[in-house]
Amino acid sequence: MTRHSHLDPSAFFLESGPVGVLLIHGFTGSPPEMRLVGDFLHQRGFTVSGPLLPGHGTTVEDMNRCRWTDWTGHVEHALADLQARCETVFVGGLSMGSLLTLYLAAHHSELAGAVLYSPAVIVADRLIYLTPVLKYLVHKKPKSGESDLTDPEADLRLWSYEENPVSAAHELLKLIFRVRRLLPRVTCPLLIIHSTLDQAIHPQSARYTYERVGSTDKELVTLHNSGHCLTVDSEWETVAERTYEFIREHI
Repeated sequence: MTRHSHLDPSAFFLESGPVGVLLIHGFTGSPPEMRLVGDFLHQRGFTVSGPLLPGHGTTVEDMNRCRWTDWTGHVEHALADLQARCETVFVGGLSMGSLLTLYLAAHHSELAGAVLYSPAVIVADRLIYLTPVLKYLVHKKPKSGESDLTDPEADLRLWSYEENPVSAAHELLKLIFRVRRLLPRVTCPLLIIHSTLDQAIHPQSARYTYERVGSTDKELVTLHNSGHCLTVDSEWETVAERTYEFIREHI
């Protein structure tokens, strides 16, 4: 089952000028959660790519068949495609998308900059550490807890699975461990945006990331009226504005 079938979970590509921005969605999510920021940047002259990660936008069963290397390989191809079209490229990602952003930044020193939205370097749900065993007992589990979104309309902008795929969550855990080791290799300019109301990531996740990356040009922005998916919530325009300013400063 999925939430909000009125939305199209497909990838999007918005062609414009020579500066490109790759926007990567989160775990169980899809490109619509990056579309508001994508449209904002496209309207200001940037070419924007919002890929659909393997196993997403279809079924939970499809996602459980994925490996973390399927996700990293997919964003590598998306980055190469954007670099073939644009002179300068930035990468941004939400939650798991921020992990993939860090992965790309660690392997591509030529990136002009990276933006991390709600970085999932440390997640709040401790059950993820049980997924190496749990995946053999249960294939999926319902998403628990009330929404942390503050805008009543925000949820309508999200296409995502209503259940968490457990095998895929184990792959997410592997990606988290890999990216933590890569943080010192991230040296490009970095903007990190997180919210104090986020219930999905650990309260120290953004600060942990900020302190351990190798970047010297870095900024940590803290919001106080957004949930985990801050790219669609009450302060999404602030998120888009800060992203735009960051890109303008580093072109």
